Amino acid sequence: MRYISTRGEAPALGFEDVLLTGLATDGGLYVPESLPHFSLEEIRSWRGISYAELAYKIMYPFVEGVIPADDFRKMLEETYSVFSHQAVAPLVQLDTNEWVMELFRGPTLAFKDFALQLLGRLLDYVLAKRKQHVVIMGATSGDTGSAAIEGCRRCEHVDIFILHPHQRVSEVQRRQMTTVQGDNIHNIAVKGNFDDCQRMVKESFGNQSFLGGKTQLAAVNSINWARIMAQIVYYFQASLALGGPDRSMAFSVPTGNFGDIFAGYLAKKMGLPISQLVIATNRNDILHRFMSGNKYEQHQLEHTLSPSMDIMVSSNFERLLFDLHGRDGVAVRTLLENAAKGPVSIEEYRWKHARKLFDSDAVDDQTTCDTIREVYERNEYLLDPHTAIGVRAARNCRRDSAVPMITLGTAHPAKFPDAIAESGLSVKPDLPAHMADLFERDERYTVLDNSVSDVQNFIASHWKNA
Repeated sequence: MRYISTRGEAPALGFEDVLLTGLATDGGLYVPESLPHFSLEEIRSWRGISYAELAYKIMYPFVEGVIPADDFRKMLEETYSVFSHQAVAPLVQLDTNEWVMELFRGPTLAFKDFALQLLGRLLDYVLAKRKQHVVIMGATSGDTGSAAIEGCRRCEHVDIFILHPHQRVSEVQRRQMTTVQGDNIHNIAVKGNFDDCQRMVKESFGNQSFLGGKTQLAAVNSINWARIMAQIVYYFQASLALGGPDRSMAFSVPTGNFGDIFAGYLAKKMGLPISQLVIATNRNDILHRFMSGNKYEQHQLEHTLSPSMDIMVSSNFERLLFDLHGRDGVAVRTLLENAAKGPVSIEEYRWKHARKLFDSDAVDDQTTCDTIREVYERNEYLLDPHTAIGVRAARNCRRDSAVPMITLGTAHPAKFPDAIAESGLSVKPDLPAHMADLFERDERYTVLDNSVSDVQNFIASHWKNA
């Protein structure tokens, strides 16, 4: 399988090169030239198989010819064996035809583990084969960083540098990153917001001269195609558990960078019956404003109780725009260049086509707290603030009560005790046993100014062979 850029000018690449490249040379994101498509009969035959085996069925077409089948199957079994629940992504029922899929049973208690536990193994496999060393550079609004560090910290062929916005992630999220010891692990707290961190990563991938030609950058953010690929699987898992593919499903997805919900869009294109995808956002609602009113316009970023979604520039949205424009890279490039200068819209018929599948909602902090409290009082089930936004958006946007509505439970509530406290509940979510001593562990991170040159100089002087 070959991969092409959403901006149409970079050369098509194979899976290994896409894994290591991150951004395309023309500034675009890589997507498959074509998608595998599964019949209803084939999907139906997957009922009852393990999560790892389901992941193999869905993902192998993306790596076929690059990674031998037995090696890939073993990699997947190792990846999902570290999750704390036998089902890997268990479903919890909240009400009639209303469910939460718990995607926080991995080692860092967030949905990012599904992709990043695999990504670390893929990188080690490919880099060992190539006898190559890379520098991982990533930005996090909270969860990607810890999941990337956990997934890659044992990799022999990488140094990892994770940027997070200083004092704008929860304490649990920060400590999960900064207490992991290793000579190849570097945490950078940037005096800015997540969009600043993400911009630095993109600029650095665009011009890697600061590394002196001695190594190259590799991406762990959801610009990396392997991240999206791994997230497609749990849409199939949820559907199969609730009667799919013989009935359609609806999903509500808390999202800031659009990667997780784009995976659901791909699952539908690959043959899974999905009737509705709800984009659930907080006050940083650029995706909601586009999907509800066809206006893509950046506002000032605000700090909220759901910090993993405090994002205004949604990188993966470009991948959807590419499809909406008939895979015309020039049109996408022009649109995004105009979006950097002011508000933009797309042709009405393209927007209406997107609305056939997508709905959206923006949920403020007070409503988030109200939802956490209401669900706990009715179900004795504790939601983290991001999942609470997903539940509220699902209820506000639901088209058909006969169709199962599944909210993606993106993080463990113990990661966000402040939001739980603000909801008025006296219950305190405990960290799992393997993290019980988190607040006693030594932290290690470097605070830098909001300057791409400062960050690049730090990386250039701290990677292993610098």
